[in-house]
Order: sequence, then structure tokens, then C-alpha cells
Amino acid sequence: MNFAAQFLYSRVFKNRTPRERFREEEEYDPFWQRDECIVRKLDAPAHCELRCCKEGPVGNGLIGQRPPTINPERLKDFGEEDYLNGGVKTWEMKIISHNEELLRDPVVRPERSSLPAYNKFIRFEDISAAAFKIQCGVQKTPCTYSRLSKQYGMDIYLKKEFLQYTGSVKERGVLYLLMSLQQDQQRKGVIVASDTNFSMAVAYHASEHQIPVFVIMSTSTLPARVKMCREYGAMVISYGSTARDAQMHAKRLAQENGYLYLEEEDSSVYLSGLGTMGLEIYEQVPKLDAVIFPAGAHCGLLAGSAAALKHLNEHISVIGVESESFPVLQQSLKIGHPVEDQTRSNHQFYRDVSGPCFGTNSLQLTGKFVDKVVTVREEDILIAMLRLLEYERATVDAEGSIGLAALVTGKLPELKGKRVAVAVCSGNLELSLMRQCIDRALTLDNRVCKFSILISDCPGDISKLLAILAREETRVLDIKQEHMYVASDLFTSEVTCIVETRDKIHTAQLRNALLDCYPMMTWMER
Repeated sequence: MNFAAQFLYSRVFKNRTPRERFREEEEYDPFWQRDECIVRKLDAPAHCELRCCKEGPVGNGLIGQRPPTINPERLKDFGEEDYLNGGVKTWEMKIISHNEELLRDPVVRPERSSLPAYNKFIRFEDISAAAFKIQCGVQKTPCTYSRLSKQYGMDIYLKKEFLQYTGSVKERGVLYLLMSLQQDQQRKGVIVASDTNFSMAVAYHASEHQIPVFVIMSTSTLPARVKMCREYGAMVISYGSTARDAQMHAKRLAQENGYLYLEEEDSSVYLSGLGTMGLEIYEQVPKLDAVIFPAGAHCGLLAGSAAALKHLNEHISVIGVESESFPVLQQSLKIGHPVEDQTRSNHQFYRDVSGPCFGTNSLQLTGKFVDKVVTVREEDILIAMLRLLEYERATVDAEGSIGLAALVTGKLPELKGKRVAVAVCSGNLELSLMRQCIDRALTLDNRVCKFSILISDCPGDISKLLAILAREETRVLDIKQEHMYVASDLFTSEVTCIVETRDKIHTAQLRNALLDCYPMMTWMER
């Protein structure tokens, strides 16, 4: 009997699907077919269509097949009255996919860096916040009393920013600038195109914060500066014969690779970082009467520090100093906007003095908070470099000595007897250039002299000349005797000497002594 039942079951129910067997059972769910429909739709390719709001009975997606009869007892959970009366609206949707596009990193435009928006005037709170954030990344440099005070009749305090790790105050603005970048941009990296103190500060602090950094320099850059940037951790690339070629190449690399192109701008972030120097000067030197800053090229240090000092004490006089050869700030203040056509020098001596001009924010801050802007000559800058080297044992460049040059040349007589702080903000001077600057400064200070005399071509005449020089306690740097170019007398020779003296008074004494013995002496003026 059992065998007959099994045979009948296998013949009748063998070809029936599980759904057909399950349909007649008590727990049959009328919406069970929808699962199979979903599986079929997922396996089929998707297309971009959307069909919605189809009234009528529920369809299960099986084409050409009527929906099965639903047991009324099972409709109590689905609102049977609405369903039986045909008042149920159903939605049928197909999800289609387009050809997917590959996601790419957004292109960073090199002309505008992704920095916080510019502010017309920076607030004192911005400078205070910058000082707090960068206090562990930069040196709090000393502001010491100078031995030059007695010589110039005032209390001079030197803020020695050349003692920063890269030898420049630009570290303050650069560090705060890099710390303000978003993490995504820090991961991509930054790129800069210059051989100035700004690029060296970017190279060092970007490497310290594990930010990829690229420095593009022209082929005319001094090898010592290229080596220094590489030692700081930057990838240095030499490209083009001019600074403009390097800048164009850097912008192209930034656009192609998503790097952030950095340059000295007058953003509130950069100015706030530079302005922290003014806070330190005010803290280190009480009862200040005046502070002198360099104002050449990008005057962000002058603008940011002036904003901080004037907030703390509006009676402090803030003075800017720029080169007489590049009076960009004075001209811009006269016309009310930055000068468009700027005269720049390609010489390494003016690297950070005649750089790119400031922006509108820096000019507005300068016009509001700076009391005076003066110009100095190249000769004054060189003598100031010599004074700092002799009295302070400080080797600085043109940007670092230009503030003291205003006191050396006597352009600020109103500061006599007052307490003055001078920003010595840069000390990056190459050895070859330093040698030339010192020699030229000694000549300008009347401490290296050159003269020529005619002596008879007899034994012992040169020794008489050397005896006079020894008696006057001068140091002979060079001496040359020529015969063939003397046309006045066959038996005379011309002797040219270069000697070093102590000061102007010593030089005058030597000249009078030589004129007594050699009335036909020719004194070479500087």
C-alpha cells in the first residue's frame, strides 16, 4: 500500500514546482511570486526607464500570466476592502544604470589657492590665533639692545629674525599658511616657483609636516640655494632661464597634478602669520616709541605687524623702509592702488627687496597703520650690512639690513633719543656675494683707499713708499708697478696701491702724509 502511494505521488506531483505545491497549502502568501520576479530583474540588464503610478491589481512581473486568486482570509493585513474594490495604487519601477564615469581628483587652479577668503582688514584675534598655533614651529627670536645705540644717539633694539631655521621671518607666514590647508590638499602637495626666502621656508616647513613639496627654480639660480632647498626636503626642479619660465612651469604642473601653487599673497592667513613678529616685539621691548620694518617687494611683514602694534598701542610709530631704486610702496600709496608696471632687478642682491608687488589688502593695511615710508640708497644698505657684521656679528642680506640703513643714512632724525626696534628679518647671503658686499661697503665707508703715484726708477723708491704706509699704520691690500704705460718720463714708473684704514679720520691723515711726499699723487675717489 505504501509502495502504491509513493508511486502515485511521484507520477502526479513530480513535475509540479515548489510554488504550485505551496499554493494549495494553508500558509500560502500571494506575494511570494514577487521574490522570483526580483531575482529575474536583477539578472537582466538594466536600462534607463521609469514607470510609475499604474492603477489596477497588483502585477507580479510575469508577462502574459493572470495574477492568482488571493484567499480573502489573507487580505486582512493588506486592506482587503481597498484591494477588492480596486482602490489600491501600485508603483512599478525599473532601475537603469548609465555608463559610469571614472571619478577624478578636482583640478586645482594655480592662479587661486584654496585658502580662506581674503579679508579687507585682518583682526587682532587672527594674529593672536596665529601666534598660538605656530609657537611650537618657529623660534621666538631675541630682541636685544644694540651697541650701535651710542653711535646714532638712540636706544636701538634689534629683532633678530635671521636666527630662524631658514634664516628668514617668512617662516611665520608660511607655517601658518600650511597649517591652514585642508588635509586633502596637504596630502596632494604644494609647489612654489622662486629662489627667495619664501620658497626656502615652504621647503622646510612642508617637509616637517609631511607635505609633498616641489620647488621650481631657473637655471640661473645659485647652486648654494638649490642645495639648501634640497637639504630642507623639497624636490627641486631646474627649468627655464628666467624666473618667469619657472613660474609658468610650476603653474602647469600644479594644474596637471592637483598641487597647490603657493606664492606670496596678501591673504589674511599669511599676513596674520607675519604679524606675530609685531606681538613679540611689543612683548620683548617695553615703552617702545617706533618700530622699523622693511617695506620692499611684498610688504606683508610691514602690514601684518603694523596692525598688531597699532592695536596694542596706537602711539607707537611704525615706519617702512624700501630701496630708492624700487620705491613701489611709495608710488602705490600716492595713486591709491598697487603699481602695475614694476621695475625689478635680476641681481641676487635685490632678490627679496624687489620681488613681486603686494596686493590690495597689504596696501590698505599699510595706508591705515603705517606712519611713514622712507627710501634708502644701495650704498646705505651696504654700510648697514657692514655695521651689523662688525658690531653685532650678524651676517645679513639686503632685506635684513634695509631697516637699519634708514638710521645709518640719517633719514629719521625725529627718532633721536627715543627707543626704536629694528626688524633684522633675513640672513640668507651667499658667500660669494657677501665678499663683494663687504669690499664695496669698506670702500663706501672710506676705509679702503686707492691711489697712484709716480716715482723714479731707482732702487729703494718703493721701499720709501712702503715705509710711509707703515708709519701711518695702514694695511696694504694690493700694490702694482707699471713701466710701459708711463709716457711722461722714460725713467719713472707708476705705482698703484690699495690700502685699508681704520676710519675716515685715519684716511684723511694718510692722504695728507702722501701729498707731502708725492705732490703729483692721484687719489681715486669712490
